[in-house]
Amino acid sequence: MAIPTSRTNESAEIIIDENRCIGCGLCIEVCKGFNLTLENEKVITMDSTYGCIGCGHCMAICPQEAIEIRGRCLTSEDLLTLAAPQDNASYEGMLNLLLHRRSIREFKEIPVENEVLKKVIEAAKTAPMGLPPSDVNVLVFDTQAKVRLFAEDFCDYLAGIRWLVSGWFLTLMRPFWSKTNDELFRGFVRPTIDLYLDNMKEGMNLVNYDAPVALYFYGSPYADPADPIIAATYAMIAAESLGLGTCMLGSVHPLIQYGKGAKKLRQKYGIRYKSREGLFVIMGYPKVEYRKGIRRTFAAIDSA
Repeated sequence: MAIPTSRTNESAEIIIDENRCIGCGLCIEVCKGFNLTLENEKVITMDSTYGCIGCGHCMAICPQEAIEIRGRCLTSEDLLTLAAPQDNASYEGMLNLLLHRRSIREFKEIPVENEVLKKVIEAAKTAPMGLPPSDVNVLVFDTQAKVRLFAEDFCDYLAGIRWLVSGWFLTLMRPFWSKTNDELFRGFVRPTIDLYLDNMKEGMNLVNYDAPVALYFYGSPYADPADPIIAATYAMIAAESLGLGTCMLGSVHPLIQYGKGAKKLRQKYGIRYKSREGLFVIMGYPKVEYRKGIRRTFAAIDSA
């Protein structure tokens, strides 16, 4: 039985060229769906629990190009020749890039070129996923005007649900949810909504800071909840490498998932699904430059 996604509910087809196959077994070793086996020194397919999920491992590792995958949004045309390992970024170079990335909310009045934006999205496509094909959706706001309009519509929507963070409602809900939720709503959600609405009335956009570009990453009901977050992270790193500043915005997504007003807003912007997790990323050419970084820490690093 194939594992369903929003894009396909069928297994991929594994096609093996017996004339090219040398029976090395590399494809069998990397196939964790257990779809392949050796018979008479040739690789053949066999039945498995889920069928071929279309990860492409076997096709990518075959030294003879004897395997082709068709289905689950994958074909042999998706194979890419990888650069030599010595051309990969060094650890020091990668770490330097990550240390340079900071949350940027101040941008120059310069549009982000389409070619640059395409490179960011292309890099984000390489993010790992819980199950192929990726169920991540990306909504692109590619001009400052589009970014601003969404912020205004979002604030109009928030004004209609402001009662959800009123004192009486939070007091009413206190017995029904955890202490953590109560603290979160009182200490973060309510003041954040107040900041958004009160400042927008004065013409100041604290929702997405009138950035030149905003990308909204979200999943389908079938998606691994981590997938949109990982893809958004890849986009931020790629943008940094291209000279853009970025900032992830986590407060918009959870507020547009439930209720009639949220559904209406999603429909207006063509957002296909409610999503367990999602993330807005704003970006543009930074107006400020940081010459110092900040050392970060984890809550804990424990040995198992």
